[in-house]
Amino acid sequence: MTPYKLAELERLPNLNEDFELDPVELIEQMCKAQETRDNIELYLSSSSTKLQLLLEQINGSFENKCINISQNMPKILRDTQLLTQETNTLKNKIKSVIQELDMVGNTVSPTMQKLIDYDCIKKKLNDLTESMKQADNWTALANEVEEVFAVNDCKAIAEKICSMQKSLAMLTKATDFNDKKLQLEGLKNRLETMATPQLIQAFTSGNLKQSKTYVDIFIKIDRLPQLLKYYHDCQKTILSSEWKKTIELAPEKNIVHWLQIYYDKLLFNWNSQVKFCHQVFPSSGLSELASLLTNLLNNMDPSITDCIDAALKQQSNSTKLSILMQLRQNTCQFADNLASTNGVSMCSKFLELARAIHSPYIGYIAKYSIYETSKLTYYLGTLEFSFNDSSDTINALSLSVSKILEYAKEANERCKLFSEGCAYPGLIKAYNTFFNNYLEKYKIGLKQLNKRKVKHEDWNLFQMCLTLMQTTGEFLRLIDEFEDLLVSNILDTHKKLRNPDNDVFHQYLILILNEHGLKEFESLVSNIQKGNKSVLDPTKRTVRKLCSDSHRLTYEVIFAPIFTQLLLISKSAAWSSALNKTSNPISLDLPDYSFAPQEYITQVGQYLMTLPQHLEPFLLKDNPNLTKALKAADAQYNQELCETAYTNILLGIIAKETCQMFQDQTWGIYELSQTACKQLATDIDYLGNVLEELGHSLSENLQQMAILLRLSPDAYQAGSSGCNPRVVAAVRQMRNITSSG
Repeated sequence: MTPYKLAELERLPNLNEDFELDPVELIEQMCKAQETRDNIELYLSSSSTKLQLLLEQINGSFENKCINISQNMPKILRDTQLLTQETNTLKNKIKSVIQELDMVGNTVSPTMQKLIDYDCIKKKLNDLTESMKQADNWTALANEVEEVFAVNDCKAIAEKICSMQKSLAMLTKATDFNDKKLQLEGLKNRLETMATPQLIQAFTSGNLKQSKTYVDIFIKIDRLPQLLKYYHDCQKTILSSEWKKTIELAPEKNIVHWLQIYYDKLLFNWNSQVKFCHQVFPSSGLSELASLLTNLLNNMDPSITDCIDAALKQQSNSTKLSILMQLRQNTCQFADNLASTNGVSMCSKFLELARAIHSPYIGYIAKYSIYETSKLTYYLGTLEFSFNDSSDTINALSLSVSKILEYAKEANERCKLFSEGCAYPGLIKAYNTFFNNYLEKYKIGLKQLNKRKVKHEDWNLFQMCLTLMQTTGEFLRLIDEFEDLLVSNILDTHKKLRNPDNDVFHQYLILILNEHGLKEFESLVSNIQKGNKSVLDPTKRTVRKLCSDSHRLTYEVIFAPIFTQLLLISKSAAWSSALNKTSNPISLDLPDYSFAPQEYITQVGQYLMTLPQHLEPFLLKDNPNLTKALKAADAQYNQELCETAYTNILLGIIAKETCQMFQDQTWGIYELSQTACKQLATDIDYLGNVLEELGHSLSENLQQMAILLRLSPDAYQAGSSGCNPRVVAAVRQMRNITSSG
């Protein structure tokens, strides 16, 4: 492309190697340019001509390239063939060289072996020469070290012994190597004995310069473990004496005071020794301190556990847990202070230190349920429940519910403070014992109410029964809510304790639980995670039984007047045998409306009609506690959705029992005349009318009985078809009708 044509092409707007502009947009932009507005047609014509010229030029250039390639291709092929031939020739030459090398190797192998043997002999001679030099050196050093021992220069002695160690390393094959080794160990022992008093003094006084000097000496003679033992013994002696001194200075105090003072001393000593060890033992300072403190805490005299036991013996059962909680809080604070210094929790040996710190409490955590039960029992004893008057007892129980749950929540907090939640299995045992002891008070109130039962109506007693049931329901409701809180706390605790980010001082599951305790905790969590969240099931079973017993007592109080009246059925003069025999035959044909219900059944009917007005104040108002108790007492109350139906359910239970007792009593009648049959049927109809007014109906047996009592003896067989066989047989026997079957 000529320079002129290239210049012309570059003048086209946005025409470059990577432009992606649409041709239409390109033409529009060209037309909008200032230089084309005057004569667009001329500009477009000129541009079109230029583009055609450029296209022809490009085509010509492309054709020339193709011609050149076609002309050069035969030459390229020839060059390729020559290169292939040369490659094959080179490959053959390489194979020939390899074969020649193999032949040479086989030819000179014996010669090479001789050279190798000569080299080995040379090395042995060199080693023998060096051994002879080191033997001479050993003898010279042995003589010199005695001279240095004479002047008591520990540093110089260490230098000589260090040189002797190097010399001895070269004499491993000498015949007297073991003798020399024993001689060297003897020299080390002499140096250690000589340096020990000054070493102990340096460690005891905390003299940094002298301590570093002796550390260097013991490192040179390979006695660093012995030096660390001296350091441990020095520190242990100092800290053990501090523990005894702490007890002796305050003999009137107990372990709480002693341990708090001693922990402060240990922490102060720790901080000072951390700085000391970092300079004296830079590679293992924290590890050595951890080992030192672990050994100290595991071997204290008297031990922390013995002191705690002695302190607990002086306390009442209710205060033992308080003492233990104070000790645990002080211990946890001490552990946290250690963990916050110099990355303590990152050191591998600190798990054993953490075990030593928390180990005194493992036994007390295992017996946590005993201590917590004693604490809760004490709180329960502060509440007054036993009164001669049952109304006072019921009122005291009603007022105690919130207090009991408050005590339970306090116990939950104590468990978290004392054991970080690890003792939840023991707490649950304590809860069930505590709650069941508390529920014994309800049983006492129930017995008091039971003793007050009478055979006539007593609405005051009825109200006390419902109040007791309401209080029991309130306790059950609060227990359900508390159980949900408890389960949530247990799961949160497990998640926290199983957090892999926890440092060794917070791995409480393995620090304060024994094997049995750990299995109990994991089993508790596993059961909850599987869906079994009723951790207070023994308590809830007892409460439900109380609800059922209270409901039964309430029913008996309501049913007592009905029971008393229905007992009169068999004694009624209306169907006595004497009256049946002297009855006027004319009365046999009296119509049903001539009969009136007897007094016993009218008394029952009037009483039943008054029940709603006595029940509704309790059962119609918004009373979730009573609702809870009713649902726990009888499954029938779970069938209704609205609280207004509870009155109807209770009336239904009473109606059912009334019908059943009425039936049982009438089946005890020995003989009925036709007139007595109509009278009994009238009494049944009256009871049915009363129950209908209350929204209920007679039992099916009583309905059939009323029909059978009105049948004539001749029509009895046919009319009894489809009735309950037992009812048919009972009425036939009372009416003395002979069976035709």
